[in-house]
Amino acid sequence: MKRFGSLLLAALLGSLITLGVYHYVVKPNQPVTVQYVSGTPINKIAYSKDAEGNPLVLDFTEVAAKVTPAVVHIKSTQTSRTLPNDRTIDPFRDFPFRDFFEPRNYGPQQSTGSGVIINSDGYIVTNNHVVQNADIVEVTLNDNRTFKAEVIGTDPDTDIALVKINQKNLPYLSFVDSDQAKVGEWVLAVGNPFNLNSTVTAGIISAKGRNIDIINRNNGQGNTAIESFIQTDAAINPGNSGGALVNLSGGLLGINTAIASPTGAYAGYGFAVPSNIVSKIVEDLIKFGSVQRGWLGVTVTSVTNELVKEHDLAVTEGAFINGFAEKSAAKEAGIKEHDVVVKINDTPIKSSAALIEMVGRHRPGDKLMITVNRKGKEITIPVVLKNRQGDTSVVKPEEKPAIASLGIELEEVDAKVLKKLDLTNGIRVKSLTNGKLSRYTEIREGFIITKVNDEPVKSVKQFNEIISKKKPGELVILSGVYEDFPREFNYAFRM
Repeated sequence: MKRFGSLLLAALLGSLITLGVYHYVVKPNQPVTVQYVSGTPINKIAYSKDAEGNPLVLDFTEVAAKVTPAVVHIKSTQTSRTLPNDRTIDPFRDFPFRDFFEPRNYGPQQSTGSGVIINSDGYIVTNNHVVQNADIVEVTLNDNRTFKAEVIGTDPDTDIALVKINQKNLPYLSFVDSDQAKVGEWVLAVGNPFNLNSTVTAGIISAKGRNIDIINRNNGQGNTAIESFIQTDAAINPGNSGGALVNLSGGLLGINTAIASPTGAYAGYGFAVPSNIVSKIVEDLIKFGSVQRGWLGVTVTSVTNELVKEHDLAVTEGAFINGFAEKSAAKEAGIKEHDVVVKINDTPIKSSAALIEMVGRHRPGDKLMITVNRKGKEITIPVVLKNRQGDTSVVKPEEKPAIASLGIELEEVDAKVLKKLDLTNGIRVKSLTNGKLSRYTEIREGFIITKVNDEPVKSVKQFNEIISKKKPGELVILSGVYEDFPREFNYAFRM
């Protein structure tokens, strides 16, 4: 019987996990602060036992009960049609790595995912791809209450987004220091796979610092992503995106973001953004309105056996400096091409992903002590990080002209065309992209706008000036005609 108990223990040890803690405190008119809380387990590890008292499996019921109320279901609706060349039309195309949300192909589109409440006042972390381009974001709590959510900010480079609902005294999870997480540590994944709400699965941390290049391939914005994923074998599937990866203390270790799968469903490999990256993104979005990201201004690659032989390197791990960008903070500080970064501050750097993660946690103006191996000799060099513009100032949120939100390109109309249509003024819609007009109206390319709220429009410049004076939420009516349909059409939307 004891032998049977041992065999059963071995068979059941594939469903376990771990949790840790970190906390945001947001007070009016005060800076956002971050407090790390030690990862003390909720109780001593509890085992269920067989009839003879032999331990069978860890008991996660207490952790699951604590965590699930803080994990929410998110539904994002994009009312505009998705064009055939839109990259969001099929996020599962890039085998073997796939993100989790489930889009419909045309017409009003909905994507579903998960989110984690990180503050009692309604701040919720999720993935950027869950809420990207959404016109409406709805959050359903564990108790089935549903609320409209405001998107506070997004960061495509880490695939993290922050949304907020107008509620108080909510259950929430705190972050744990992800640097302290160990390979082999038990973790739980909590989310809403396939719209199955409040699903908890267990596994271990399989690896850390994984770069799978999914963010760069999906956001189409160049090689700017920060990927240093926690890899886990806890079962996660489409719909888990934005959900919690927690340890046995009931704290937030990461945000589930991607899977590796030949089918689009769980195949044993899941990836989460570490909490130390997530917490910095959240703090920036709340405090500054945009992410403040420090840049070294280098191109790097992980040290490999080939690089060791080619450049006669004295180390077999680290981040190899291939070159420098313009206004490189690293180059100005004295770092040289073919140096190998082996440490930043007191943290060992064993790969390019580790370097990118560590630098990405800091802001322009922060000083890092970077240790490089240069021809067998270790040198520590202080480097002050810059922003992408090459200085240390705070990056303000991008302000787009009001017309940019409409998603149209306009052009002047030839006088002969106006005369033919018996018009004295008007401008033409040359092309349409995703924006308010394509989302909320049936306007088509070629439409000649003659009036905005009964005010005659004589030029593109005048149209831009009129739109720029409109206030958020103000009703706008575009009047005009099509060349082939000379009767007047009116299209209404709100700014």
